[in-house]
Amino acid sequence: MMKNINKFLFGIILTAGITACDPGDFGDVNINPNSPSNPIASSLLTGAERGIVSTITDTQGSLYVQQMANKQYTSADRYETVQWSYNGFYTGPLVNLQKIIDLNSDAATKGDAAQFGSNNNQIAIARILKAYFYMHMTDRWGDIPYSQALQGSTNFKPAFDAQSKIYPDLIKEVTEAAAQIDNGAAIKGDIINGGNMTKWKKFANSLKAIMALRMSKADPAAAKTAFTAAIAGGVITTNADNIVYAFLAEDINDNPWQDRFESRKDWTVSEIFVNTLKSMNDPRLGVFADKALLKQDYVGMVYGLDESKAGSISNGDVSFLGEAMRQQTSPGYIVTAAQMHLAMAEAAVLGWTTDAEVHYNAAIKAGLEQYGKGAEYATYIAGPNVKYNPAKAMEQIGTQRWITLFSYGYEAWAEWRRTGYPVLAAPANNLNPGGLIPRRQGYTTIERDLNAANYNAAVSALGGKDDLNGRVWWNK
Repeated sequence: MMKNINKFLFGIILTAGITACDPGDFGDVNINPNSPSNPIASSLLTGAERGIVSTITDTQGSLYVQQMANKQYTSADRYETVQWSYNGFYTGPLVNLQKIIDLNSDAATKGDAAQFGSNNNQIAIARILKAYFYMHMTDRWGDIPYSQALQGSTNFKPAFDAQSKIYPDLIKEVTEAAAQIDNGAAIKGDIINGGNMTKWKKFANSLKAIMALRMSKADPAAAKTAFTAAIAGGVITTNADNIVYAFLAEDINDNPWQDRFESRKDWTVSEIFVNTLKSMNDPRLGVFADKALLKQDYVGMVYGLDESKAGSISNGDVSFLGEAMRQQTSPGYIVTAAQMHLAMAEAAVLGWTTDAEVHYNAAIKAGLEQYGKGAEYATYIAGPNVKYNPAKAMEQIGTQRWITLFSYGYEAWAEWRRTGYPVLAAPANNLNPGGLIPRRQGYTTIERDLNAANYNAAVSALGGKDDLNGRVWWNK
């Protein structure tokens, strides 16, 4: 409990950007110290970047896409929860990032803000991260407040923008952000890339490529144009360029998976995931999963059982999430070379670029090296279920992406919804009306209660139902 309290308090401090005051100076005794007039831009950035933790380690996406399964409390596997809140993104990282942009754009504050790094680069990073968070949000909920968001007390009831409008604007944002990066003073407070603006530019272009592929069925022409431009601008192609959240060996900023296993042992690797990796002799299986203690083999948990059936299975008979994945310092991967080479392989299959097999093989190699299994590449790539087959290219790329994105569940879920690979089936006793694997998440009830007119308009665009089954714009 104390660990969680400390993390919460630390997050508040970073979000607020509070400065310490001189105890001998009483000139500002009537100023609220929790609402500073000149927030520290570096603290705002650090606080915003800490918000990435929830996007890359949240459990629900990994359950939707059946990478994992709960051992004890299985209602989440069976889609019990319909409404999910996005409010924390708006009041946390997004408001921080907008404040960074404002501080570095306003003539009255940009001089002071420059002590934390080049104005252009601070703005560029903030725009890239805003695009990252908004992409994550619109991929989960569909239409969301966007153009009227972050206006504070001037607009408590923002309209919802259509995802078909949000995506092109996000592509514009990362394009312009990459272009405005300069060689100015080093950025302070950047815990993701350490102020390395070359990595930020590759991050921006990689996000652009990911978004382009995601809209490949909804707007193929615009998607192809954006994708080829992103590749030309330079994307992540080596593990040295991976965008990684470096968790620390301290309770206040360690990997959430370590914390989860401190409180209860519940997270297993699913049967379909284990069996798929076994069928390929994938050397990453021993990283992603522990052997079942009573069987000394990798045994996946049947996905979506009700709790009485799940409880009848001994803990020693199934494989839990691997110890390598749940150490305090186990890295959190945001965008990787393996992910991008798979994107380029798919683009080649679509006819946008060339060298599908070259990029597919490069993705496999990078993915194995990412987890210390590079020495097994030659054997693995020659396997009958792995070796590139043009006739099954989309299935192979989709399945390898599912593996590559293990534990980054929401991204894996987005890619599964888009491609349909791997082929997954909802559990027979799931709690989602219609019996389907969720395609989106329902809006928070706060929107329904406090922003009814705009909420109703958004639900109407979904066909009148705010449920788990409506499809977002790009999910054709």
